[in-house]
Amino acid sequence: MQAAQLKGTRVCREPLRAALAAELAPVLADPLLHTFIGGEPLDREQLEARYQRQVVDRSADGSQRWLNWLVRDHRDVQALGTVQATVRMQRDGLPAEVAWVIGTTYQGQGYATEAAGLLVDWLRDQGVNNVVAHVHPQHKTSMAVARAVGLAPTRTIVDREIRWQG
Repeated sequence: MQAAQLKGTRVCREPLRAALAAELAPVLADPLLHTFIGGEPLDREQLEARYQRQVVDRSADGSQRWLNWLVRDHRDVQALGTVQATVRMQRDGLPAEVAWVIGTTYQGQGYATEAAGLLVDWLRDQGVNNVVAHVHPQHKTSMAVARAVGLAPTRTIVDREIRWQG
């Protein structure tokens, strides 16, 4: 399982690489973006260092695959944000935890729903049998995205976020 490039109606995903930090840093720089996801905006160097760690592709023991993509509007090739999945390599199935981050300028236009939908569909095609996302209980937009890609809220709370699965 590798982070393959995928194209939807409006968005395409390309595997994340450290060199894309310069393009993504301004998209992810808005402090409002971090209201629900926590943390603070990273500058280009910090983002590049993070991506350098993430593109390793797997945990040291091989029990997890780390799949990360840049999301673009394929019509004007503008970077919109990222999607990611952590897939646990287990004998009895392949559960995955997913996340999406779309810059505030591009929110409310269906980009997150399309990008997350592409991700979830692709994971299921790869044999993933359980998809999970964690969404802040006040983040109505992300809840709508989770619902649109076939996830449902559970009663489980992890780090003050509701676990959605499907």
